[in-house]
Amino acid sequence: MTKEEKVDRVIHQHEASGKYAQLDGIKVFYLDEGAGEVVFCIHGVPTSSFLYRKIVKGIAHHGLRGVALDLPGLGFSDRPKNYEYLFSNFAGVCQRLLDHLGIDRFHLVIHDVGAPVGLALAAQNQSKVKSLTVLNSMLDIENFTKPLPMRPFELPVLGEAELATLNHTTWKLLLKYSGLQNVESVPEEELDAHIDLLKRDDGGDAFLKIMRNFEQTPEFSQLCYSAVHDVPYPIQLIWGKNDNFLDFETHGNHFLEAAPTARVYQLDSKHFLQEEYPNFIADKVADLARIAQGQSHQI
Repeated sequence: MTKEEKVDRVIHQHEASGKYAQLDGIKVFYLDEGAGEVVFCIHGVPTSSFLYRKIVKGIAHHGLRGVALDLPGLGFSDRPKNYEYLFSNFAGVCQRLLDHLGIDRFHLVIHDVGAPVGLALAAQNQSKVKSLTVLNSMLDIENFTKPLPMRPFELPVLGEAELATLNHTTWKLLLKYSGLQNVESVPEEELDAHIDLLKRDDGGDAFLKIMRNFEQTPEFSQLCYSAVHDVPYPIQLIWGKNDNFLDFETHGNHFLEAAPTARVYQLDSKHFLQEEYPNFIADKVADLARIAQGQSHQI
Protein backbone atom coordinates (compact mmCIF):
# COMPACT_ATOMS: atom_id res chain seq x y z
CA MET A 1 0.00 0.00 0.00
CA THR A 2 1.40 3.38 -1.01
CA LYS A 3 1.70 6.32 1.37
CA GLU A 4 -1.19 8.09 -0.38
CA GLU A 5 -3.37 4.99 -0.09
CA LYS A 6 -2.64 4.79 3.64
CA VAL A 7 -3.67 8.43 4.11
CA ASP A 8 -6.84 7.89 2.08
CA ARG A 9 -7.69 4.86 4.21
CA VAL A 10 -7.28 6.86 7.42
CA ILE A 11 -9.52 9.62 6.09
CA HIS A 12 -12.14 7.14 4.86
CA GLN A 13 -12.18 5.39 8.24
CA HIS A 14 -12.60 8.73 9.99
CA GLU A 15 -15.54 9.69 7.80
CA ALA A 16 -17.12 6.27 8.26
CA SER A 17 -16.92 6.68 12.03
CA GLY A 18 -18.96 9.91 11.97
CA LYS A 19 -22.29 11.28 10.82
CA TYR A 20 -23.68 14.31 9.00
CA ALA A 21 -26.34 16.80 10.01
CA GLN A 22 -27.99 19.39 7.78
CA LEU A 23 -28.07 22.66 9.73
CA ASP A 24 -29.61 25.69 8.05
CA GLY A 25 -28.40 24.55 4.67
CA ILE A 26 -24.89 23.61 5.82
CA LYS A 27 -23.87 19.96 5.98
CA VAL A 28 -21.91 19.46 9.20
CA PHE A 29 -19.83 16.39 9.99
CA TYR A 30 -19.49 15.17 13.57
CA LEU A 31 -18.27 12.27 15.68
CA ASP A 32 -20.69 10.86 18.23
CA GLU A 33 -19.62 7.93 20.37
CA GLY A 34 -20.77 6.47 23.68
CA ALA A 35 -23.73 7.11 25.93
CA GLY A 36 -24.31 9.14 29.06
CA GLU A 37 -23.49 12.75 29.87
CA VAL A 38 -22.31 14.61 26.78
CA VAL A 39 -18.78 15.94 26.28
CA PHE A 40 -18.83 18.45 23.42
CA CYS A 41 -15.43 19.06 21.81
CA ILE A 42 -14.60 22.05 19.61
CA HIS A 43 -11.42 22.12 17.52
CA GLY A 44 -9.35 25.03 16.24
CA VAL A 45 -7.32 25.68 13.08
CA PRO A 46 -6.01 24.23 10.90
CA THR A 47 -7.55 21.05 12.29
CA SER A 48 -10.94 19.36 12.55
CA SER A 49 -12.76 16.71 14.58
CA PHE A 50 -9.99 14.37 13.43
CA LEU A 51 -7.83 15.85 16.20
CA TYR A 52 -10.36 14.54 18.75
CA ARG A 53 -10.78 11.07 17.23
CA LYS A 54 -8.87 9.30 20.02
CA ILE A 55 -10.30 11.47 22.80
CA VAL A 56 -13.90 10.80 21.75
CA LYS A 57 -13.22 7.07 22.02
CA GLY A 58 -11.61 7.57 25.42
CA ILE A 59 -14.57 9.58 26.63
CA ALA A 60 -16.94 6.83 25.50
CA HIS A 61 -14.80 4.31 27.41
CA HIS A 62 -15.57 6.31 30.57
CA GLY A 63 -19.31 5.87 30.13
CA LEU A 64 -19.79 9.32 28.64
CA ARG A 65 -20.90 10.46 25.18
CA GLY A 66 -18.25 12.23 23.14
CA VAL A 67 -19.35 14.60 20.38
CA ALA A 68 -16.90 16.52 18.16
CA LEU A 69 -17.90 18.47 15.06
CA ASP A 70 -16.10 19.86 12.04
CA LEU A 71 -16.69 23.61 11.99
CA PRO A 72 -17.87 24.96 8.62
CA GLY A 73 -14.95 25.36 6.26
CA LEU A 74 -12.91 22.58 7.85
CA GLY A 75 -12.78 18.80 7.78
CA PHE A 76 -15.78 17.17 6.11
CA SER A 77 -18.22 20.01 6.77
CA ASP A 78 -19.43 22.24 3.95
CA ARG A 79 -17.35 25.22 2.83
CA PRO A 80 -19.90 27.67 1.41
CA LYS A 81 -18.28 30.51 -0.51
CA ASN A 82 -20.61 33.23 0.79
CA TYR A 83 -20.60 32.14 4.44
CA GLU A 84 -19.31 34.56 7.11
CA TYR A 85 -16.59 32.56 8.85
CA LEU A 86 -16.90 34.23 12.25
CA PHE A 87 -16.49 32.79 15.73
CA SER A 88 -20.00 33.89 16.67
CA ASN A 89 -21.46 32.15 13.62
CA PHE A 90 -19.54 29.00 14.50
CA ALA A 91 -21.00 29.17 18.01
CA GLY A 92 -24.43 29.29 16.40
CA VAL A 93 -23.64 26.17 14.37
CA CYS A 94 -22.54 24.41 17.56
CA GLN A 95 -25.82 25.36 19.23
CA ARG A 96 -27.85 24.11 16.27
CA LEU A 97 -25.99 20.79 16.29
CA LEU A 98 -26.68 20.38 20.00
CA ASP A 99 -30.35 21.16 19.35
CA HIS A 100 -30.39 18.74 16.41
CA LEU A 101 -29.05 15.99 18.66
CA GLY A 102 -31.44 16.83 21.49
CA ILE A 103 -28.59 17.73 23.83
CA ASP A 104 -29.57 20.17 26.55
CA ARG A 105 -26.61 20.07 28.96
CA PHE A 106 -23.00 19.23 28.23
CA HIS A 107 -19.39 19.27 29.35
CA LEU A 108 -17.32 21.49 27.05
CA VAL A 109 -13.79 20.93 25.71
CA ILE A 110 -12.14 23.73 23.70
CA HIS A 111 -8.83 24.14 21.88
CA ASP A 112 -7.13 26.91 19.92
CA VAL A 113 -9.74 29.10 18.14
CA GLY A 114 -12.29 26.59 19.34
CA ALA A 115 -11.96 28.63 22.54
CA PRO A 116 -13.70 31.82 21.36
CA VAL A 117 -16.27 29.63 19.61
CA GLY A 118 -16.93 27.51 22.67
CA LEU A 119 -16.75 30.38 25.12
CA ALA A 120 -19.32 32.34 23.11
CA LEU A 121 -21.52 29.25 23.19
CA ALA A 122 -20.99 28.84 26.94
CA ALA A 123 -21.58 32.51 27.74
CA GLN A 124 -25.01 32.29 26.18
CA ASN A 125 -25.80 28.94 27.82
CA GLN A 126 -24.17 29.00 31.27
CA SER A 127 -26.96 26.95 32.84
CA LYS A 128 -26.38 24.23 30.26
CA VAL A 129 -22.60 23.89 30.71
CA LYS A 130 -21.59 21.27 33.28
CA SER A 131 -17.81 21.73 33.12
CA LEU A 132 -15.15 23.39 30.97
CA THR A 133 -11.84 21.88 29.89
CA VAL A 134 -9.41 24.24 28.15
CA LEU A 135 -6.61 22.87 25.97
CA ASN A 136 -3.95 25.35 24.78
CA SER A 137 -6.24 28.26 23.93
CA MET A 138 -6.55 32.03 24.10
CA LEU A 139 -8.86 34.12 26.29
CA ASP A 140 -7.83 37.74 25.67
CA ILE A 141 -9.32 37.71 22.18
CA GLU A 142 -9.26 41.48 21.76
CA ASN A 143 -5.48 41.71 22.17
CA PHE A 144 -4.56 38.37 20.65
CA THR A 145 -1.79 38.32 18.05
CA LYS A 146 -1.48 35.27 15.84
CA PRO A 147 1.72 33.22 16.20
CA LEU A 148 4.35 34.25 13.66
CA PRO A 149 4.03 31.15 11.39
CA MET A 150 0.27 31.77 11.10
CA ARG A 151 0.36 35.49 10.31
CA PRO A 152 0.93 35.19 6.54
CA PHE A 153 -2.48 33.54 6.22
CA GLU A 154 -4.08 36.85 7.22
CA LEU A 155 -2.81 38.63 4.13
CA PRO A 156 -4.10 38.53 0.53
CA VAL A 157 -1.72 36.90 -1.95
CA LEU A 158 0.85 36.08 0.75
CA GLY A 159 -1.69 33.85 2.49
CA GLU A 160 -2.47 31.97 -0.71
CA ALA A 161 1.25 31.54 -1.36
CA GLU A 162 1.85 30.27 2.17
CA LEU A 163 -1.06 27.85 1.89
CA ALA A 164 0.34 26.50 -1.37
CA THR A 165 3.57 25.56 0.42
CA LEU A 166 1.70 23.71 3.18
CA ASN A 167 2.00 20.03 2.35
CA HIS A 168 2.80 16.77 4.14
CA THR A 169 6.48 17.68 4.47
CA THR A 170 6.13 21.29 5.62
CA TRP A 171 3.27 20.31 7.95
CA LYS A 172 5.56 17.92 9.79
CA LEU A 173 8.19 20.66 10.10
CA LEU A 174 5.54 22.90 11.65
CA LEU A 175 4.52 20.09 14.00
CA LYS A 176 8.12 19.66 15.11
CA TYR A 177 8.37 23.38 15.82
CA SER A 178 5.29 23.70 17.98
CA GLY A 179 2.78 20.94 17.28
CA LEU A 180 4.10 17.75 18.83
CA GLN A 181 6.83 16.91 21.30
CA ASN A 182 7.52 13.67 19.48
CA VAL A 183 6.32 13.68 15.87
CA GLU A 184 7.34 10.04 15.47
CA SER A 185 4.82 9.02 18.14
CA VAL A 186 1.94 9.45 15.68
CA PRO A 187 1.66 7.34 12.50
CA GLU A 188 2.74 9.39 9.49
CA GLU A 189 -0.47 8.74 7.58
CA GLU A 190 -2.48 10.20 10.47
CA LEU A 191 -0.36 13.35 10.52
CA ASP A 192 -0.74 13.70 6.75
CA ALA A 193 -4.52 13.26 7.04
CA HIS A 194 -4.76 16.63 8.83
CA ILE A 195 -3.48 18.46 5.75
CA ASP A 196 -5.61 16.50 3.29
CA LEU A 197 -8.69 17.25 5.39
CA LEU A 198 -7.72 20.94 5.52
CA LYS A 199 -7.40 21.22 1.74
CA ARG A 200 -10.19 18.96 0.57
CA ASP A 201 -12.67 20.38 -1.96
CA ASP A 202 -11.53 24.03 -1.85
CA GLY A 203 -7.76 23.81 -1.42
CA GLY A 204 -8.03 25.56 1.95
CA ASP A 205 -9.83 28.73 0.82
CA ALA A 206 -12.29 28.58 3.72
CA PHE A 207 -9.38 28.26 6.15
CA LEU A 208 -7.97 31.53 4.80
CA LYS A 209 -11.33 33.21 5.33
CA ILE A 210 -11.34 32.04 8.94
CA MET A 211 -7.82 33.39 9.49
CA ARG A 212 -8.87 36.76 8.06
CA ASN A 213 -12.07 37.13 10.08
CA PHE A 214 -11.12 36.81 13.75
CA GLU A 215 -13.68 38.62 15.91
CA GLN A 216 -11.58 40.75 18.23
CA THR A 217 -13.97 43.48 19.34
CA PRO A 218 -14.05 44.46 23.02
CA GLU A 219 -17.65 43.25 23.18
CA PHE A 220 -16.89 39.78 21.84
CA SER A 221 -13.80 39.48 24.02
CA GLN A 222 -15.85 40.36 27.09
CA LEU A 223 -18.46 37.78 26.10
CA CYS A 224 -15.74 35.11 26.06
CA TYR A 225 -14.37 36.30 29.40
CA SER A 226 -17.83 35.99 30.97
CA ALA A 227 -17.80 32.26 30.21
CA VAL A 228 -14.76 31.78 32.47
CA HIS A 229 -15.04 34.35 35.25
CA ASP A 230 -17.30 33.61 38.23
CA VAL A 231 -19.21 30.80 36.53
CA PRO A 232 -21.19 27.96 38.16
CA TYR A 233 -19.25 25.11 36.53
CA PRO A 234 -15.76 23.73 37.33
CA ILE A 235 -12.89 24.56 34.98
CA GLN A 236 -9.60 22.84 34.24
CA LEU A 237 -6.63 23.72 32.04
CA ILE A 238 -4.72 20.93 30.32
CA TRP A 239 -1.74 22.44 28.53
CA GLY A 240 1.08 21.28 26.32
CA LYS A 241 3.75 23.18 28.23
CA ASN A 242 6.19 23.38 25.29
CA ASP A 243 3.79 25.16 22.95
CA ASN A 244 5.54 27.94 21.02
CA PHE A 245 2.19 29.17 19.67
CA LEU A 246 0.12 29.57 22.85
CA ASP A 247 2.44 29.42 25.85
CA PHE A 248 1.05 28.82 29.30
CA GLU A 249 2.89 31.75 30.87
CA THR A 250 0.83 34.15 28.77
CA HIS A 251 -2.35 32.44 27.68
CA GLY A 252 -2.76 29.89 30.45
CA ASN A 253 -2.37 32.62 33.03
CA HIS A 254 -5.08 34.69 31.35
CA PHE A 255 -7.46 31.85 32.14
CA LEU A 256 -6.13 31.52 35.69
CA GLU A 257 -6.60 35.22 36.33
CA ALA A 258 -10.24 34.86 35.28
CA ALA A 259 -10.73 31.52 37.08
CA PRO A 260 -8.21 31.25 39.95
CA THR A 261 -9.65 27.95 41.23
CA ALA A 262 -9.22 26.14 37.91
CA ARG A 263 -7.30 22.89 38.05
CA VAL A 264 -4.09 22.92 36.00
CA TYR A 265 -2.22 20.10 34.29
CA GLN A 266 0.88 20.81 32.22
CA LEU A 267 2.05 18.04 29.93
CA ASP A 268 5.29 17.39 28.08
CA SER A 269 3.70 18.23 24.75
CA LYS A 270 3.16 21.16 22.41
CA HIS A 271 0.09 22.66 20.70
CA PHE A 272 -1.65 19.51 19.48
CA LEU A 273 -1.55 17.62 22.75
CA GLN A 274 -4.66 15.64 21.75
CA GLU A 275 -2.40 13.53 19.52
CA GLU A 276 0.09 12.66 22.27
CA TYR A 277 -2.06 12.54 25.41
CA PRO A 278 -5.58 11.47 24.38
CA ASN A 279 -6.04 9.07 27.29
CA PHE A 280 -4.86 11.58 29.87
CA ILE A 281 -7.21 14.20 28.49
CA ALA A 282 -10.16 11.80 28.37
CA ASP A 283 -9.40 10.67 31.95
CA LYS A 284 -9.30 14.24 33.27
CA VAL A 285 -12.47 15.22 31.40
CA ALA A 286 -14.21 12.22 32.99
CA ASP A 287 -12.81 13.16 36.41
CA LEU A 288 -14.11 16.71 36.06
CA ALA A 289 -17.49 15.39 34.96
CA ARG A 290 -17.69 13.41 38.21
CA ILE A 291 -16.69 16.47 40.22
CA ALA A 292 -19.33 18.54 38.43
CA GLN A 293 -21.94 15.88 39.17
CA GLY A 294 -20.99 15.95 42.85
CA GLN A 295 -21.28 19.73 42.95
CA SER A 296 -24.70 19.65 41.32
CA HIS A 297 -25.91 17.23 44.01
CA GLN A 298 -24.77 19.66 46.70
CA ILE A 299 -26.79 22.54 45.27
